[in-house]
Amino acid sequence: MRTKGMGRTLIAVATGVALAALTGCVAQPVDAKNGGGRHRSPVHIEISHTPSGTGATSAAPAPKPSPAVLWAPGATGPGVRELQARLHQVAWLFDGPTGTYDDLTENAVKGFQGKRGLPRTGRVDSVTWQRLLRMTHEPGKWELYLMGGQPAAAPDARCMTGRVLCISKTSRTLRWMVDGRTVSTMAVRFGAQYTPTREGVFHIYWKSRYHVSTLYHSPMPYAMFFSGGQAVHYSADFAARGYAGGSHGCVNVRDEAAISALFAGARTGDKVVVYW
Repeated sequence: MRTKGMGRTLIAVATGVALAALTGCVAQPVDAKNGGGRHRSPVHIEISHTPSGTGATSAAPAPKPSPAVLWAPGATGPGVRELQARLHQVAWLFDGPTGTYDDLTENAVKGFQGKRGLPRTGRVDSVTWQRLLRMTHEPGKWELYLMGGQPAAAPDARCMTGRVLCISKTSRTLRWMVDGRTVSTMAVRFGAQYTPTREGVFHIYWKSRYHVSTLYHSPMPYAMFFSGGQAVHYSADFAARGYAGGSHGCVNVRDEAAISALFAGARTGDKVVVYW
């Protein structure tokens, strides 16, 4: 009987050890101090677990934010004018600058983006702008206003009375003024280095709607002569090339509608003031 009981005890112990090995259990000694002297199981089972909210796979990285859009179709202002001037420098835009983000500007931006492997959005984001900045130089005043649009200078004191074509060489503008009031303004272009436009006070002495120069054989429509062969007139070359060209001394106007209205309103004898 003693031998049978001892055999049962050995079998039970062996079974417990085997079970512990299979479940990853760790045998722990009895802690008399913390156990209060009471009997504790000689087998301590530790069960590993995964904290809630975590999975076996790592979370996907957050998508990169899109570059900030600086200008888009419909925008206006000096920033758009600079953009257009820089696009002109790299031969993507030939009209303007106008200061208005129109369809021509959008197409130019798309072309520039596509050529450099950027998304062809037609909008100028920070990446497109930085690429354009690296390829161009800061535009000067007459690049920004290559095709006109600049503000007119303050009128000369001699323009404040009567009917006057008040022409500023500083701002390259003409004010049509009546009794000190500005009726209209327009961009103008002057003579080149060796054929400068004369300065001073003059008067319109002859108007010729369909005039052609007898010296240069070039059209001078809406001509209003004020000093020898020098006249204020419409220039198709100015309309096409802006300030990239010059006249033989005349005051060129590029806006045909504006000079047509001026030609209709001005009279022979009206004053012409050309000043810096």
